[in-house]
Amino acid sequence: RTIRVSNGINQDHPVGNGVAKMTQCLAEKSGGKMKLRAFWGNALGGDLQATQALRGGTLEMVITSTSPLVGIIPALGVFDLPFLFNNEKEADAVLDGEFGKYMAEKLTPVGLVNLSYWENGFRNLTNSRKPVATAADMSGLKVRVMQNNIFLDSFKTLGANATPMSFGEVYAALETRAIDGQENPLVTIDTSKMYEVQKHLSLTRHAYTPFLALYSKKLYDALAPEEQKALVDCSIVGRDEQRRVSRDLTDKSLVKLKKEGMQVVEIAPAELAKMRAATAPVYERHKATIGQDTIDRLQAVLKPMRGN
Repeated sequence: RTIRVSNGINQDHPVGNGVAKMTQCLAEKSGGKMKLRAFWGNALGGDLQATQALRGGTLEMVITSTSPLVGIIPALGVFDLPFLFNNEKEADAVLDGEFGKYMAEKLTPVGLVNLSYWENGFRNLTNSRKPVATAADMSGLKVRVMQNNIFLDSFKTLGANATPMSFGEVYAALETRAIDGQENPLVTIDTSKMYEVQKHLSLTRHAYTPFLALYSKKLYDALAPEEQKALVDCSIVGRDEQRRVSRDLTDKSLVKLKKEGMQVVEIAPAELAKMRAATAPVYERHKATIGQDTIDRLQAVLKPMRGN
């Protein structure tokens, strides 16, 4: 059984390490009968297009960020909310626990099975104009954000001139100074060579949008129970490797970005608290779309972890 898996990113991304580990695990568990065949860099279409192919049963698997899928499942917008997680430990506990299962259940009615949550990483702000250490420093900065209402709202609320743009256009727009800055995980900032056109990096860690390892429900339901179990088990093996590589690479990317001359600002905890407070209305404004129950449920999981 050959399982085609679509990816928007390139094979040198930590997802490549996760897919390799998952492939090896499936070969072992199935005696070589289940094989993953990966397609990189949107070779089978963009994440949304590939996800629609899963729903129709014409493609087996896609690894995609949650953000492009909010049009299909609005509740996934919960992961776009600003300053949701403080660190990776919180993110892992939420995604791998009951809340992760609760969100996965929302995917099955639209023809999708989430095998496990992989890591995209915390997003940070870069710009070519000035060091950003406070929310006030963001005022007037023209920042590219994903074409996503919650990201747009978050940056507008912090005083930035939020500009939606597809990722493929970002480097050229930064180079020509059509925009001042952008926000992405450190590995993406590094591998996309944004240090060539951006001087300042602020470790805002303002959003953590996970990857989903999705399978077509139509095709999943046709598998034998032991094949289904192998898929889930091996996706978790792949996830653990992918997260490990991602976190290791994030540390290395930060060292490299400093070496390449980027001026790095660590945001003081008091300033992060102010940014979190300033963006609190974003939660209120999007609760109708995401679902108040989904937001409440997630915050109820986080509270005891933070001792409040």
